Amino acid sequence: MPRASALSFLRTRRRTAFVAIAAVTALLGPLAPAWAQPPAGDPQQQPLYLDARQSTERRVADLLGRMTLEEKIGQMTQAERAAVADDPTKVRTQMLGSLLSGGGSTPAENTPAAWVEMVNSFQEQALKTRLKIPLIYGIDAVHGHGNVHGATVFPHNIGLGATRDPKLTERIGRATAEEVRATGIPWNFSPCLCVSRDERWGRTYESFGEDPALVAQMATAVKGLQGDGPRRGWDDDEVLATAKHFAGDGGTRFDTATAEANKTKPWWEQKYTIDQGITVTTKQDFARLHLAPYLPALHRYDVGSVMPSFSSVDWIEDGVGNPTKMHAHKDLLTGTLKGKLDFDGFVISDWEGIHQIPDPADPANAALTAYKVRTGVNAGTDMFMEPNTSKEFQDLLLAEVQAGRVPMSRIDDAVARILTKKFELGLFENPYASADDLDEVGSREHRALARSAVAKSQVLLKNAGRALPLGSKDSLYVAGRNADNLGNQAGGWTISWQGESGDTIPGTSVLDGIRQVAPKADITYSADGSAPVGDADTAVVVVGETPYAEGYGDVGGPECGWCGPANHEEKSLSLQSADQKVVDEVCAAVDTCVVLIVSGRPQIVADPQGRIDALVASWLPGSEGAGVADVLFGKQPFTGRLPLTWPASADQVPINVGDRDYRPAYPYGWGLRTGGHDAAFAAQDRAQDAVLAGSAPANWASLIAEAEQARLAGDGDKANVLLSRVDRG
Repeated sequence: MPRASALSFLRTRRRTAFVAIAAVTALLGPLAPAWAQPPAGDPQQQPLYLDARQSTERRVADLLGRMTLEEKIGQMTQAERAAVADDPTKVRTQMLGSLLSGGGSTPAENTPAAWVEMVNSFQEQALKTRLKIPLIYGIDAVHGHGNVHGATVFPHNIGLGATRDPKLTERIGRATAEEVRATGIPWNFSPCLCVSRDERWGRTYESFGEDPALVAQMATAVKGLQGDGPRRGWDDDEVLATAKHFAGDGGTRFDTATAEANKTKPWWEQKYTIDQGITVTTKQDFARLHLAPYLPALHRYDVGSVMPSFSSVDWIEDGVGNPTKMHAHKDLLTGTLKGKLDFDGFVISDWEGIHQIPDPADPANAALTAYKVRTGVNAGTDMFMEPNTSKEFQDLLLAEVQAGRVPMSRIDDAVARILTKKFELGLFENPYASADDLDEVGSREHRALARSAVAKSQVLLKNAGRALPLGSKDSLYVAGRNADNLGNQAGGWTISWQGESGDTIPGTSVLDGIRQVAPKADITYSADGSAPVGDADTAVVVVGETPYAEGYGDVGGPECGWCGPANHEEKSLSLQSADQKVVDEVCAAVDTCVVLIVSGRPQIVADPQGRIDALVASWLPGSEGAGVADVLFGKQPFTGRLPLTWPASADQVPINVGDRDYRPAYPYGWGLRTGGHDAAFAAQDRAQDAVLAGSAPANWASLIAEAEQARLAGDGDKANVLLSRVDRG
């Protein structure tokens, strides 16, 4: 749609909404709640920026010209809801432009209705400011609206990468937007367009995979979240998306010395081993691996906000040893993102992101300083996530501007970008959230979509003797701690930041799903595998990881001292000893043994006796475990493909497609299929059959991985040539 037509459509839609509010108010009279009241006075006499008939550009310019420096700095400040919950008037007195809920930060009653009421209560304070500029509220809904009890929890991104289905990812983005907006929130800090290059990273599951071409395809999540909002104005079931973490967060180097030092320190002194670290790279490789996935998000889907990474980048070209924090990287944030890539949205810092910028005058100071504030602003960040230090940030920035160390042009640019999105979202016309769409949260339609996504995400790594699919009337022994644990199968960023084990969310566990899909099966369940196997000749053992997020999921990283007991276990790429024991004992006791790995990254399972007949990467499926059962029993076929390389040993990591010595257990793109012939994947099926038959060449893993890489890059001919070399031996 041409820009002029889009603006005309936007003005018409918002004017209609304004008239509707006025009509409702006239009907309800004094019974109308305060948030339903239209702006006081004759619309013709109101400031230009409050006139929805005007273009966004004119409204922004008019409002910007009326604002004091203090009001502008307020728009650049985002605080955590918990910091103002006890005194909501801080929203008004600090003139805050935004609030957020971090992981686990919820209203006292964690219900969709309570979220709407809470967001509206904060908005009421924002509209009491002199210029009545509405808040924009943000949240991390990274695999569905995971902070809200009762929401649909979709598979984490690593599982979606396994589906190879960009349209499905778009639909999940759309469903997530509907649930987020239903609770009164117009802004989502998602999706993560990181490229995971080392599975020891605690955020591996937030990545769609190790190949930038795959991640770029899954940028359709932005389209799902935002809809056509950037081109014709946001509807009330669409949200502003955030591409993160710009850039290179998945390429940081593992710090072996830190991992070793952590072993002798108490948990509160331990440090991250890879998360928030340093990406040591050439500029060419950085562009190829870490910038590439942002291009469709920026140019095709017009993502509205971008979040810098906590990590640093160290260019090999100028000598290793002088890294720059991404939050301080003017060349990348302003020169590349806003300049060369023409990003016209706004940049939001990560949680206290500028606190990590080293201050040369006080290098040991982890708090805010004037240097950190001016460096972050001048580098190109527009809004600053200062959860508990919003007033301190504002005071420091005010002094820096007054001293001439931060130019007013930079302030005006930042505020104009923020205001533009607020106008485009319709927040000035409709600042308050409605409770009319609460039934969208956890709806039957969204749960059905999640179940389908779970089924498509399952990757069948091994299927000896056609162990799968199972018969729906079999006698079945189910074991393993992740068979009946919704918290474990949902992972981190679910209800709380790090996630929790147990029945933390409504949903269907894998065991529940098995019982639902195969109601006639005779099922015995034993979490630790101690119950007698009895007459069962087939077992399903469900093992894997417990929840974690960010640095607390780093292998060798810090223990989460405040988390529940299950979160404390040492993070590893090898199966936990207790899980391995269940696998060994149960598989030795049955004729057919199926092992499911519920995890955010590969887990190396020992099987020296060859007793595992089928091995499945189930990832972190979320709230709809019945999707796992659907493929186990053949209700849906196995179609998933590895989004990252599955190592043969932890010593191989990092291991990625294209490596010179590439000998994993299962290569990138591997995935056995069930359910019949599909011509589109015939070449890959033949290649995998050759591997299983022992007739493939020694470099078969590289050929299959590079073929998948070529296919995703759009070079089908090259992919077929590589696969034919496997098939012909």
